[in-house]
Amino acid sequence: MNVPVFARSVVFVTVLLFGILTLVPCGMTEELPSDQPKRVDLTLGTWISVGDTRWAHNASSQGLLGNPTSRLTYADHSTNVVELTAKVYLRPRFFGRVQVGGAHIGGGRLTDDDFLAADGGNPSLRTHSDISGSGLWFLNADLGGSLMIFPHGHGHLDGFLGFQYWRQEHKAYGVRQLSCSAVGASTDLDINAPGLDPLCVPGGVGISNRVLVLSNSNAWYAFRVGATSEYHLLRWLTLHGSIVLKPINLFTNEDTHHLRVADGELRAPSFTMRGIGFGADAEIGATLHLTRWLAAQVGYRVWWNRLIEGTWESHLADGRSASFPLTEFQSLRHGLTAGLTASF
Repeated sequence: MNVPVFARSVVFVTVLLFGILTLVPCGMTEELPSDQPKRVDLTLGTWISVGDTRWAHNASSQGLLGNPTSRLTYADHSTNVVELTAKVYLRPRFFGRVQVGGAHIGGGRLTDDDFLAADGGNPSLRTHSDISGSGLWFLNADLGGSLMIFPHGHGHLDGFLGFQYWRQEHKAYGVRQLSCSAVGASTDLDINAPGLDPLCVPGGVGISNRVLVLSNSNAWYAFRVGATSEYHLLRWLTLHGSIVLKPINLFTNEDTHHLRVADGELRAPSFTMRGIGFGADAEIGATLHLTRWLAAQVGYRVWWNRLIEGTWESHLADGRSASFPLTEFQSLRHGLTAGLTASF
């Protein structure tokens, strides 16, 4: 996690929470019933998050290459997601919910590691690039209903089924070489294998961070099953939480190496990945009821998806391709949330 960004996020949410508390009248506890009938909840929110997306493949069957052969890690920060949620109460105990969100990814770093078998699992080449001009989008659509009403009207437990679409795009600029092993500097690789010939040059000159070197786009398509709960500590203060399992999760991932496309070695996209995975989402928070029909929330949210099985495929400019096992692929995003909900 980017510590300065996280610190600013904590300050922002703390100030927001303090401001909300100062708006709550002393007598409001007697004016806010916890069981008011509602038909629609509209929530405008933000998710101040950081993300990590990484993958690796195994082409060691080619002889000189290691396992993993290459690992790319996109670690982004400064991602302030704006989201809108509509929850419609179909009947007293049933509901439908749609949530959409998007954000510009303000910065981050790509770490690109390449491995040769002779280096015994240590990176033969490591480079860094700057992430800029990137973004993310998501859609959650759920149908659910009440599973349990807590005694004395203190809250409820709901279950739901749904679908999640989660897409991220990263653009990486420039190349800074962090390390080049003696093996990487001396090994000649076959032109059909990933990497250069030789793999790297010690002390090699980098590429300006004004040059676009890599573009990546990955998407997850997930079936969701989950539970959400609210518990009223006070008539104006509610705790809430949710847990979601994603047992069926399809993904696609496309990587374009622009310099190698310009050299006539690879096509665009240069590498594609597809497979199946699983994941989980979780969120906890508190709701302050400002009026009968207006509430504010703060909380913390985590989304996580990872690979079960997949393939990695390279695309050469002459039309040939090669396919190898994808050994790692996962996306993680987490951070503070805040929002305002109007009920009608």
